[in-house]
Amino acid sequence: MEIIVNDESAVTEQMMDKLREAASACTKLDVEISLSFVSLDEIHELNRDYRGVDRPTDVLSFPMFDSLEELEAACGMQGGESGEEGQPVPLGDVVICMDKIIEQAEEFGHSRERETVYLFTHSVLHLLGYDHETEEDKREMRAREEEIMDAIGLGRDGAGGQTQ
Repeated sequence: MEIIVNDESAVTEQMMDKLREAASACTKLDVEISLSFVSLDEIHELNRDYRGVDRPTDVLSFPMFDSLEELEAACGMQGGESGEEGQPVPLGDVVICMDKIIEQAEEFGHSRERETVYLFTHSVLHLLGYDHETEEDKREMRAREEEIMDAIGLGRDGAGGQTQ
């Protein structure tokens, strides 16, 4: 599991550890994820250009594969083995808005670390094919998000619940 961050000053080593834990809890496949932190203006532009939604958002996902089956085939899915020559398979790109992290952490009354890891987890699940287009899909995705956040100690009632 490899996470490539565009701005390493945006995350502490402790937060990177939590991001790796979250990604590993999402999938046991040997994957690489690109993580970019951007401004409100940048995410607004990306949301408009790629989704046709002319407003800022908190997180965007850009998957490399159309389905989990394609990803598993690329990884040589035999017990979670990695791709060719032991290199991680690129899963996709995650783009998170720093301004939204700050705003939403305050709004929801939890730490910036929890908000960052939650948005990252949400986006990684999108990269793996989860969505929230129907109420059933939304319930399934939310349950998986909370399961992962609880497992890494950042659940709603866990250590990540306090504001920062």
